[in-house]
Amino acid sequence: MRVLMTGGGTGGHVNPALAIANTIREREPDSEIAFVGTSRGIENKLVPKEGYPLHHIEIRGLRRSLSLQNLKTAVMVLTSVSKGKKLIRDFKPDIVIGTGGYACFPIMKAAALMGVPTALHESNAYPGVAVKMLENSVDRMFINFEDCKKNLKHPERAMVVGNPLRSKPGMISYDDARSELGITGKYRHFLLSCGGSMGAEQVNFAMLDLMKEYTSKHPEILHVHATGAIEYEIAKKMFEDAGLDKCENIKLVEYIYDMPKQMAAADLVVARAGSITLSELALEGKPCILIPSPNVTENHQYKNAKVLADRGAAILIEEKDITPEKTVDAVRSVLDSMEVRRSMQDAIRSLAVSDACDRIYEECRRLVDAHSTK
Repeated sequence: MRVLMTGGGTGGHVNPALAIANTIREREPDSEIAFVGTSRGIENKLVPKEGYPLHHIEIRGLRRSLSLQNLKTAVMVLTSVSKGKKLIRDFKPDIVIGTGGYACFPIMKAAALMGVPTALHESNAYPGVAVKMLENSVDRMFINFEDCKKNLKHPERAMVVGNPLRSKPGMISYDDARSELGITGKYRHFLLSCGGSMGAEQVNFAMLDLMKEYTSKHPEILHVHATGAIEYEIAKKMFEDAGLDKCENIKLVEYIYDMPKQMAAADLVVARAGSITLSELALEGKPCILIPSPNVTENHQYKNAKVLADRGAAILIEEKDITPEKTVDAVRSVLDSMEVRRSMQDAIRSLAVSDACDRIYEECRRLVDAHSTK
């Protein structure tokens, strides 16, 4: 099977695409798979590491309405679709699979116009801009939340599959991950925190405060925080100015490339509340503190986090309510109690979906076979 994957800009779009691609490669080792993204997104770091070719089509973020300010973007959308058609003629895919984000629009639209089978995945309860613009054109919509159908014009095309994840149940055990990362025998607890692949200023500030007020004073706790690409230099300077670089048990990094292993080893995770992150946490059964981004469509991260908090699977702290005291209290309440951690683990595991990639592969295979018989 010849497959073009597209979805870029953030890890939340690229990693699901990689998960699907890896499943196709496992099920059909002779498949030809390539990715399409922009020259600016995180896909340029992640895709080559997995050994897939990456083609570029330049496009900027799509808007819900046209204006003088985004007229240039509208022109770019039109030209990028033409470039997408050329790429499809050259690659001759059997199917084009998108995972959302503005980077997926040109190639998905071009494929639909050219009669190539298309499938698009939406991970959130409320569809993103690119997904809304494409839903009339694609053959199949894969969704994570049943509620997403309420916000689609063509719910009959939607199939609930969960989120495609690169992690798999039992991929690496808690004990093995801790041993490989050098945690065993050195640290009692491992606290993992991150604010997204590109960064989240307020999460970074909160974690720097946590380091100063708590983890720097507890050498038995390993604390690793990923700042994201955009915020790294600013956070690094604050980190060094506070003398935190002298603490052996605290590490500040730009991006975590081995996230499945790091998450498997963690006792507690502090993160945003994007749906992919939550699905990964559920799959690994990880207690978590969620700080949802307030700058997303329909405030969907808060809604995601609220579901987990209401079930006792997470502690929810809204960005506007963050204080050093509140963050420290939340972390301490989890790490100091095995009973709390076990209760949260059981609650979040009940939300896990482990076979999304297989469901997506099988439906894509069906679409390709159906198209080839026409």
